[in-house]
Amino acid sequence: MTVRRARRGTPGAIPVPAALRGPLVALAACACVVFTVGALPWLSGRDPALTVLRARAAEREADPEALESIRDELDLPGDPLKGSLQWLSGAVRGDFGVSWVTGEAVAPSLAGATGVSATLAALAALVAVVTALLVLTPALVRAVRHGRGAGRGVDVTGALLASVPDFLLASVLLAIVAVRWDLAPTSGWSGPGHAILPAVALGLPAGGLLSRVLGGALAATVAESWVPAWRALGFGPVLMVSALVRRTLAVAVPQIALLFAGLVGTSIIVESVFAVPGLGHMALEAVLAQDLPRVQGAVTILVLLGLAVGGAGIVLHRVMLGPALEASGLTPTVAVTPPSRRLPLILGGTLALAVVLGLAGDPNAIDLDVRMVGPSLSHPFGTDALGRDLLARFGHGALISVGLGCAVSLAALVTGTVVGIRGTRARAGVAEVLNALPPVLLGVLVAAVIGPGLTGATAAVAMVAWIPIAVHARTLATEVRAAGYYQAAIASGASAVWLFRRHLLPAVLPVVARHALMRIPHNTLSLAGLSFLGLGAAHDSPEWGAMLAESVRYIERAPWTVAVPAIGLATLGVVASLVRTERS
Repeated sequence: MTVRRARRGTPGAIPVPAALRGPLVALAACACVVFTVGALPWLSGRDPALTVLRARAAEREADPEALESIRDELDLPGDPLKGSLQWLSGAVRGDFGVSWVTGEAVAPSLAGATGVSATLAALAALVAVVTALLVLTPALVRAVRHGRGAGRGVDVTGALLASVPDFLLASVLLAIVAVRWDLAPTSGWSGPGHAILPAVALGLPAGGLLSRVLGGALAATVAESWVPAWRALGFGPVLMVSALVRRTLAVAVPQIALLFAGLVGTSIIVESVFAVPGLGHMALEAVLAQDLPRVQGAVTILVLLGLAVGGAGIVLHRVMLGPALEASGLTPTVAVTPPSRRLPLILGGTLALAVVLGLAGDPNAIDLDVRMVGPSLSHPFGTDALGRDLLARFGHGALISVGLGCAVSLAALVTGTVVGIRGTRARAGVAEVLNALPPVLLGVLVAAVIGPGLTGATAAVAMVAWIPIAVHARTLATEVRAAGYYQAAIASGASAVWLFRRHLLPAVLPVVARHALMRIPHNTLSLAGLSFLGLGAAHDSPEWGAMLAESVRYIERAPWTVAVPAIGLATLGVVASLVRTERS
């Protein structure tokens, strides 16, 4: 076991074994999350006893005797530190406390909800994997036959799938497949049939994002020197496919682990649409009711699941690369995908033109005489339920949705690149803890403190947006450090600054910059999801998420009201996926 010496200038410091640093950081991050959640009533300025009283009997007068009775019954803590320590001491023994609202033990309901969410996430992951493989199959055949990476078809298809809002897909499946066609249950969780529509709603967008991650990894793999050498030596297609898949998965497996871990948390909205009694739905209800024991239990399980899956991804990455990480056997290169300059210009120009035309109109002008009128010369995108022009709302909403999505992605790129490159050793820690907390749940927590609005929603999304970038940068930097040229530079006496500028940053930044571009629609969708729940933009705002939330109820009568913001998100996703950031 390696023991690092204490740093100079810190006499008396206790050396921490390297093997324990990761678990200690992870435990500290978990404790911080639990304490933050435990402080929710005090941060929001509401008396916990009053919250419980309102949840149990809204009509009862909040007199001092009633509040004191509740404090005695539930043994409510007087401050967040005492309450969190008291809850943690019981959680270590498997006692997650008693619900402040129902008075029932939390552990049984928590176990049931965890089983439901784990099952749903596993089925959604299966849908995502199948979707990604179907999208990538032509690219893999192209790589074996012609030695080329994923083409534009993978970029476009993956971007389109990844840009579909899961809450919109869930609402469409519920309204069309379950209600109109009566082909699946509308709500609940009592058999395999109840899992089909929620799993599809979660899995299809995740499959699109997974295909984009794997497509980028495949392009990087095909650009490595061993691929043309193997093809020149006449290796068979089966062996080539096996090697390409192994190397591609080795590059992308930490990202895949994060994606699958996030499925448990991001299922909150889908679980709410289909009334699935899962962990995310339980956490959302508990936060809204400020039922702290249930919130703390749900968040703790989410964090532990995130740590377990994130750690498994790191271990798989090391195992799949094998001795190459230790023996300077890697030759990483910057992935180069021949870009289409015409397609992103056409799509981006069309989107920009629609935004400019929309900015000329009034997004809030109500005309009840033209309610839900289809596209026409006077209203090219149609009107909504209040007769407001959708083109005007689309243009003004783009400034909010796309602007905030770009701002979050830029902040994520800077933070993620710095944190990822500085991470000299991959280990499950703070990133996996935060990744396990979905933006929706963070949005609820932030809204409880500062109130609902775009500021809190943007802050909640930004808290987790940098994590995939950091994990991607950390994976790439780890492989660069294992490369022969990097080891040779160290042996020749190169400084840390020189290594960073000449080797690490040029190899990592172009790839993660494209990843950050690809994440703009994803961040925009996260903001839209919070607006869909009423935690982001106001209900009458032209922000695309708020537009979807307001229009989804009219999807059968006026489908264009939903199609307009949905097409905007899809177009944004395709343009972001086709923008070139790598160097030739």
